[in-house]
Amino acid sequence: MNQPILVTGSYGQLGRAMTAEIEKRGIPALGRDLDTLDITNREAVLEWIRSTSPRAVINCAAFTAVDDCETREDEALAANATAVGHLAAGCNETGACLIQISSDYVFDGHGTRPYREDDPVAPASAYGRTKLQGEELAGTAKTHLVVRTAWLYGNGGRHFVGAIENQINGGNLQLRVVADQVGSPTLADDLAAAVLDLVSAEATGTVHAVNTGSTSWHGFATEIARLRDAKVEVTPVKTDEFPRPAPRPSYSVLDTSRLELLIGRSMPSWQNALARYLEVPCES
Repeated sequence: MNQPILVTGSYGQLGRAMTAEIEKRGIPALGRDLDTLDITNREAVLEWIRSTSPRAVINCAAFTAVDDCETREDEALAANATAVGHLAAGCNETGACLIQISSDYVFDGHGTRPYREDDPVAPASAYGRTKLQGEELAGTAKTHLVVRTAWLYGNGGRHFVGAIENQINGGNLQLRVVADQVGSPTLADDLAAAVLDLVSAEATGTVHAVNTGSTSWHGFATEIARLRDAKVEVTPVKTDEFPRPAPRPSYSVLDTSRLELLIGRSMPSWQNALARYLEVPCES
């Protein structure tokens, strides 16, 4: 029997990419989102997993509105942590592997070298705290994998690439973009492929997965404008000029050495991924 892989948050950027990648590999994919499954409802989650006897459950669902988490931490905790415990319980009943998608926000964001999986965690925001608790509850599954990623974008939903494109298409001639936050822009399609490779390799524990290389939000925006051949000026600014309710990590680069060891390859560069997403020729 070809056991299915279940995907939560199937309407989101990563959920869509994950479902497509699973099906591309000839594996049945069963996706659920809020309209068909409330993952904070323990009994509904257990019934879904029991009735499908999956090979794995990939949790792409999350409360990702970082600023809203500061005032709605209880809601974020329910979605980002408590619900993961429900998924873990269902996986324990059926023997499935739980794959929990986590975030660079579990670190304090003050690093000076790429974060490794075993580096100390110290989230500085409510979002980061709830994602860390989600990791801990994922660990209650007998077989589990936590995949941390960062700066995600893809088809569906709002993200940085779309925001910059909207400004360019709206006729803005000058963009002011934060230059003192550094990370690795990551394409949902590439992350989905890496996660499925990890599942095939029967990887467990914690793994970091991002497109290779790093840049600032300013550098990211500059590359978007260049690939779009947009005649705009991208001006670097400091984080302090854009105060937000939740603190942003100044350094979010993740070390992917373990990923490369497990799947035998690195993920493509962030420049290559961006060019493919924008469907323009890439020199990287």
